[in-house]
Amino acid sequence: MFTFTRAAGKAAGVALAAAVAMSTVGTAIAAEYNWKFQTSETAGEPQYRLKQEWADNVATMSGGRIHIEILPTGAVVPHNQTLEAVGAGILQGHLTDPSYFSGMNPGFSMLGNLVGAWGDPLEFLEYMNHGGGEELYNELVNPYGVHLIGAAATGLESFPTKKPIRTVDDLKGLKVRAPEGMVYDIFTKAGAAPVNLPGSEVYTSLEKGVIDAADYTVFATNQAQGLHKFARYPSYPGFHSLPMVDVSLNKAIWDGLPDDLKAVLTTSVDALAYRMVFELKKNDLKAVQEARNDPNIEIIDLPAEERRKFRNIAKEEWKNWAKKNDMTQKVYDSVTAFLTERNMM
Repeated sequence: MFTFTRAAGKAAGVALAAAVAMSTVGTAIAAEYNWKFQTSETAGEPQYRLKQEWADNVATMSGGRIHIEILPTGAVVPHNQTLEAVGAGILQGHLTDPSYFSGMNPGFSMLGNLVGAWGDPLEFLEYMNHGGGEELYNELVNPYGVHLIGAAATGLESFPTKKPIRTVDDLKGLKVRAPEGMVYDIFTKAGAAPVNLPGSEVYTSLEKGVIDAADYTVFATNQAQGLHKFARYPSYPGFHSLPMVDVSLNKAIWDGLPDDLKAVLTTSVDALAYRMVFELKKNDLKAVQEARNDPNIEIIDLPAEERRKFRNIAKEEWKNWAKKNDMTQKVYDSVTAFLTERNMM
């Protein structure tokens, strides 16, 4: 009897485990839409967690009709190839920095990270949502078979560096990691020596001295990843970069969605955008206090006059980029009109 009961219990346990597994798989299978979205972050970063929460929200808001699997950078294709992968249906979507696609069209750099334009992420979100930015972005990406659901933003990036940057002149000769595109060109004009590296290589490159500084991400992420062990003079608040987070879907899929699910996705991205801004700001403030308690770290706030110098270099480069094609001219005209109307130029 004991042997029978034990065997029966084991069999029941196996059956239960199998049922649970089938139920979990069934949740995804039962969804009307099963999509893979690749991000530009590694799995351990705060932004990655926020993007996973967004996918969970979409599932809840759609009543389980949409299931999105969030993948880290490089999971399916390299970070600078997700646009093509989404258009081809290899991925169904991505959440990434459009600057990575500057080699395909310089418009991605201008819309994705107009260096020096924004003093606050809410200014950028206002432009994208109410100043014509999202419409221009879809004009840019639709020919690639991609549709922008909505734009988010990380916030002003910090600038971790091994050498103190107290003036714009201190950038001269600085080996700084920067993605291809406008930010790369502006650092060059400021006298730095940019190096194009993926974000996943920033830590080891700082550690080994391949670079002296990094245009990378927000202060809290830099602190959590230990970058300030090697780059002990972070600039905060940031003075240079506020990248867009492009949340896009394959256009054929978007066009085939019913209106209620389009509304779910649009609303969910709006919620993600504001959650990302304020969550990352909260994380930054906590990380800044932690860093200030470390005698080996000196946080430098670039003076207002030096910020103006950097922005003037950036504004001259905006004009140069505006001449590259019809789209870059449209972006330049649109953004400068927006900034002028708000007395920000």
